[in-house]
Amino acid sequence: MRTLLSLVFLVMSSAALAQTQADPEAATGFEPKPLVQAQQHIIVAANPLAAEAGLAILRAGGSAADAAIAALLVLNVVEPQSSGIGGGAFALVDDPSAGLTAWDAREIAPAGATPQLFLGADGEPLPFLKAVQSGRSVGAPGLVALMSRLHAKHGKLPWQDLFQPAILLADAGFPVSPRLSGLLARYSERLAGTDAAQVFVPNGVPLAEGTILRQPALAKTLRLLASDGAGAFYAGTIAGQIVDAVTRGPMPGTLNATDLAGYRVVTRAPVCHPYRQYRVCGMGPPSSGATTVGQILMLLDRFKPTELELDEARLWHLFAEASRLAYADRGQYLADADFVKVPVRGLLDPAYIAQRSRLIHGFQASEGRAEAGDPPWREGRYAPSVQSDSPGTTHLSVIDSTGLAISLTASIETAFGSGRMAGGFLLNNQLTDFSFRPLGAVGTPIANAPAAGKRPRSSMSPTIVYLQDRVAVLTGSPGGSRIPEYVAGSLIAQLAFDLDPAAAAAFPHVSHRNRGEIAIEPGMPSAVSEGLRQFGHQVVEKDMTSGLGIIAVGADGTLQGGADPRREGIALGD
Repeated sequence: MRTLLSLVFLVMSSAALAQTQADPEAATGFEPKPLVQAQQHIIVAANPLAAEAGLAILRAGGSAADAAIAALLVLNVVEPQSSGIGGGAFALVDDPSAGLTAWDAREIAPAGATPQLFLGADGEPLPFLKAVQSGRSVGAPGLVALMSRLHAKHGKLPWQDLFQPAILLADAGFPVSPRLSGLLARYSERLAGTDAAQVFVPNGVPLAEGTILRQPALAKTLRLLASDGAGAFYAGTIAGQIVDAVTRGPMPGTLNATDLAGYRVVTRAPVCHPYRQYRVCGMGPPSSGATTVGQILMLLDRFKPTELELDEARLWHLFAEASRLAYADRGQYLADADFVKVPVRGLLDPAYIAQRSRLIHGFQASEGRAEAGDPPWREGRYAPSVQSDSPGTTHLSVIDSTGLAISLTASIETAFGSGRMAGGFLLNNQLTDFSFRPLGAVGTPIANAPAAGKRPRSSMSPTIVYLQDRVAVLTGSPGGSRIPEYVAGSLIAQLAFDLDPAAAAAFPHVSHRNRGEIAIEPGMPSAVSEGLRQFGHQVVEKDMTSGLGIIAVGADGTLQGGADPRREGIALGD
């Protein structure tokens, strides 16, 4: 097994090498990456080395859970800016024999956190970057606990074997990719003086593309986890390193050994809703993914979008108007349901959707920002929160030969997280996903305010779509608060207009988020942008670096995979 995995990483496949040449930030002209077709198993991951690791595991008889774990560990090594064991994740797992399970491995605020977590001495919110780099931003990480649970439930290969590809890459090193190099150059000033700078910006010089990056401290940590299991992360040496990194200045946090030892993955009820003839399922609170994606799709479906064209301005006008309303509800109601009453059922209630859809004019842009609605089964009143999350995130989708299907989105929040490191890995800054203000303008509580033991609201939207009770699509994306729009837009392209996964992942984005303007990508036909302006929209052109990883399952079991051309991910399968 180890020999096989070593060979995988000593010689990358030509397909993987060819697809690492993507521009690190801008879209690549929206030319779709190759559509991968498979019969047995398939994986789509955000870096070729991670996809190679997952495929090697599948070929060695490993399950989709084994492949996901191996790929996630490699991503920690080669895509450290986006995810890793210092962060958390959400996973949807469909087991043909047991159905759908939603796993919540979101980070948790320490017992010492208060509603004033991100308020300065003057009572005003801290500057965002100051909060990010403080110890206050770090929540108890959940990814290692999730990997352990996935392996215990669905693993086939030995736990320690799943670590070998990542250990090899951390020890021997790998060539810095164009994307990582570009992001290091972009964020080098922000990283100055942090732990991360010592590894990725040595002597103040960002690592150049092609530089061999070795991470011996990370390799040591991975070896310990491989031999001793997840318990070694939440107690002992590694836990001590995390606490030391969080509790030192400037602005130390309160995360302690008890917080880490008490971390638990939570099994949530999946949140499902109809769209055309499909059933679309995703993560409920503390994720805003399923409700926001659901509202966009359900609102849009009332206008019969299949009577339009995919490159028609009116379709994207209706999409933007639906997004405007969905994000208004998201800002007011979505938070950790263990702490506040989130009216998930009401937000996706067909009668409520019908009522909200009457606020959408078929040919005219709405003025100003939308206010949240009054969904049924709502309890309590909350003020709106406009705190948004940042795109330090990754997504992978994988299906094995037994039909076990996993859609998993992981994150450390901002690019390079808090900049603080422990045991060679970056620590998250997920607690900045909380609202910095705990109260609204007239003293009304904000649902997503910080609290001890609370999980911050997330936009991560791992999604599984069903057609007549069989898995039809797996999807998800990084991209901060735009993630639900990326997922919803790609689903419209696939489910309503029959685009294959590669074409759907490449289709240009439209984004509203209740911000008073529409952002569209440069690759969108000019007729769309001009048409949107004629409808009265304020239109801005903007690159939107999603990272969709999509798998479609045919009625005959044929697997198709597509990776987003805006990043360096690929699909691989047999």
